[in-house]
Amino acid sequence: MRFFTQRRHFSDLGEREILALAVSSEEDDARIYRSYAERLHDAYPDTARIFEGMAAEEDRHRTRLIEQHEKRFGPTIPLIRREHVAGYYARRPVWLVENLGIERIRDEAAMMEKEAEHFYHVAAQRSTDAETRKLLGDLAAAEAGHQQVADRLAEEHLDADAKSAEERTARRQFVLTWAQPGLAGLMDGSVSTLAPIFATAFATQDTSTTFLVGLAASVGAGISMGFTEAASDDGELSGRGSPIKRGLASGVMTTLGGLGHALPYLIPHFATATAIAIAVVFVELWAIAWMQNRFMETPWLRATFQVVLGGALVFAAGVLIGSG
Repeated sequence: MRFFTQRRHFSDLGEREILALAVSSEEDDARIYRSYAERLHDAYPDTARIFEGMAAEEDRHRTRLIEQHEKRFGPTIPLIRREHVAGYYARRPVWLVENLGIERIRDEAAMMEKEAEHFYHVAAQRSTDAETRKLLGDLAAAEAGHQQVADRLAEEHLDADAKSAEERTARRQFVLTWAQPGLAGLMDGSVSTLAPIFATAFATQDTSTTFLVGLAASVGAGISMGFTEAASDDGELSGRGSPIKRGLASGVMTTLGGLGHALPYLIPHFATATAIAIAVVFVELWAIAWMQNRFMETPWLRATFQVVLGGALVFAAGVLIGSG
């Protein structure tokens, strides 16, 4: 599915580009850790010092990578960043994470180190130069050590009945592979099909035609979202899991999101079918907003604005177009 994206795939990168990508990633992570340290300095000085130390360690990693690049390829490092590579792990904006509290920052740090460790393991396997392979393997081990530090930071401040690290990892993987793609699909299917379904309903006032249009819109949107999700990230570097699983979750939930307010039009009485469909839409939008807040950690006000208000506007557009 490479032709669906303009970004490079990791398997297409040469060793010089992999080293350049690692350099830019270490620079970004060091800045993120220093931002966390500054944010936590007054209230949590011990944790802030740990983040400062982690930032300094990322700087040392960057220096070693630059030295290796200069030794093998010269002083000019190609400009390649994480957003240029399909499937490469992304970092949340610092302003978003820091506003969610210290526990969320610690969890984010643990995830950052886990993703970096995975990248270095994969990169080491791609390297044919013994010295470069050793360096990348050493950096993977160092990132694993950082991950343990970040995990301890979280455990020190969690309640006694907190889940184990393995359970947190399993839940995180479930969210990445199934919940996030599925929720994105459900939201897209629920909102994007509102206008065609209700425009058809109010224009024709024919329940069978409305159902067929809703079925076609839902299935078409599901196929489109499924392919888009699968093609956007092969999961090799991001750790988000199989693109087939994510595409399946996104496609199925997109279809279900549209069918939710199309199925009532199997009822032959137009007014009854429309009343039930509108009630289903109301429940769908609020349920999606709740899931956005619960699984995607989207602030409640923002989730309400994005889903409920956005869906209401799309619904109104469909009704106005169909009534006109």
